[in-house]
Amino acid sequence: MPQTTTASMLPSEADAALAKETGRVLASRLGDNNLVRLQIMDGGSRATVKLPAAAARLLVRILDEMARGNAVTLIPVHAELTTQEAADMLHISRPSLIQLLDEGKMEYRRIGTHRRVRFDALMKYKRKADAARRAVLAELAAYDQEIGI
Repeated sequence: MPQTTTASMLPSEADAALAKETGRVLASRLGDNNLVRLQIMDGGSRATVKLPAAAARLLVRILDEMARGNAVTLIPVHAELTTQEAADMLHISRPSLIQLLDEGKMEYRRIGTHRRVRFDALMKYKRKADAARRAVLAELAAYDQEIGI
């Protein structure tokens, strides 16, 4: 199994500009097709490759993020993260993540003394926590409206 890393680098200004132009061109060619054909020219040789439309749409999203100067990391949903990687993705401390794991709020497994969190379990927890935050915020906004703030 290939090793998954969450390391990423910010694109340079030149990379961001190139990503913007390439993403714009690719996005304009996407339709409702199930397949996208790209022609690659390198020196004197040419090759045509076929991409599933879903992969091409993902590539457009990646290029859009790069064009904005953001780093992009691609993580398979079945990837297992260390507790530090998972904590970093939630923007919390590692001890806080360990507490969530010990409280059973997120699925994980142990490998010896180490804990591993599946990316899909992490995203499931994040979606649930984000929804709870939005619900509390909506409740506070409704209360503010009610009392005239």
